[in-house]
Amino acid sequence: MDFALTEEQQAIFDMARDFGAEHIAPHSREWEAAGTIPKDLWPRIAELGFGGLYVSEEYGGSGLTRLDATLVFEALAMADPAVGSFLSIHNMCGGMIDKFGKPEDKERWLPDLCSMRKVFSYCLTEPGSGSDAAALRTRAERTNEGWKLNGTKAFISGGGYSDAYVCMVRTGEDGPKGISTVVVEDGAPGLSFGALEQKMGWQAQPTTAVQFDDCAIPAENLLGEEGRGFAYAMAGLDGGRLNIAAGALGGAQAALDRTLVYMGERKAFGKSLDQFQALQFRLAEMEVALQSARTFLRQAAWKLDNKAPDATKFCAMAKMYVTDRAFEVANGCLQLHGGYGYLADYGVEKIVRDLRVHQILEGTNEIMRLIVSRAMLAERG
Repeated sequence: MDFALTEEQQAIFDMARDFGAEHIAPHSREWEAAGTIPKDLWPRIAELGFGGLYVSEEYGGSGLTRLDATLVFEALAMADPAVGSFLSIHNMCGGMIDKFGKPEDKERWLPDLCSMRKVFSYCLTEPGSGSDAAALRTRAERTNEGWKLNGTKAFISGGGYSDAYVCMVRTGEDGPKGISTVVVEDGAPGLSFGALEQKMGWQAQPTTAVQFDDCAIPAENLLGEEGRGFAYAMAGLDGGRLNIAAGALGGAQAALDRTLVYMGERKAFGKSLDQFQALQFRLAEMEVALQSARTFLRQAAWKLDNKAPDATKFCAMAKMYVTDRAFEVANGCLQLHGGYGYLADYGVEKIVRDLRVHQILEGTNEIMRLIVSRAMLAERG
């Protein structure tokens, strides 16, 4: 069993890491204070092939694997987890369109998505349906002109910022089989947005409610087949969970890297902090946590790429394990900085705030435990 990255995979990681270090990290605090990411960043990221990571080359994508993508999001998160994770959401939309869209859907949406001339957001969660996503109530009704939408989506990254929204809506009966997927373009009649959410972390990402009040969209904005939207959404979440885990891993690695430098510079009781054995043990534990998380994440990505029957279970396990370990490491790094860790100048407190939400997004870690345990019970026979 070969755990080494290929030469191409290492080049992908290095390219993403170097881009983040040059074009994202120096602006991280500025963008957080502004509560937004400059739109001109995205075409530059797309030039690297990161706008349509899973999209086939026929439509302008890179056609990379899920494992390749985790390398991109881990590397970008070393510069800023909030920026890398926003790109992950955009790519999740691209993956859904490429995998489930009709040929005309792909031709219509994917070229602009891959070039990032248009930024896409994913709309599943509602005020009354988070973990119980199949209970969503936003409804789309057929009209002579197309579809009319009514309802509200909550916690949408890119609300009021993005150019298009991939939305799960109810077109039929209650439950999963009554859900379809539509694309709503910015500026559609009846589309509006709530106030910007004031968040603990991910502050560079504008987050709002997305509201539909007799929102009119063309008939051709239905993605794929009617009644298949819940299956599309769940399939997208396997990859999304890997990416959220990768972002947490990159953020925690950045925190540990900063801590190693700090402990070599900071002195107490006549010697640098890295000379105290008790603190050396803490560093070793953090390194083991991140390396084991990295191995687990890449195994889960490999299973998803190879369509292993237990891929969903492994994606859930990896999401749960990696995000928990990453937050623990980042929080421990803050503690090793002492009072300085609480100051924004040292960069660790932002990582801690950003990584906390990774334990909630793409299915809470409690839901991940349910997925894993149910898979175990189903397998025992």
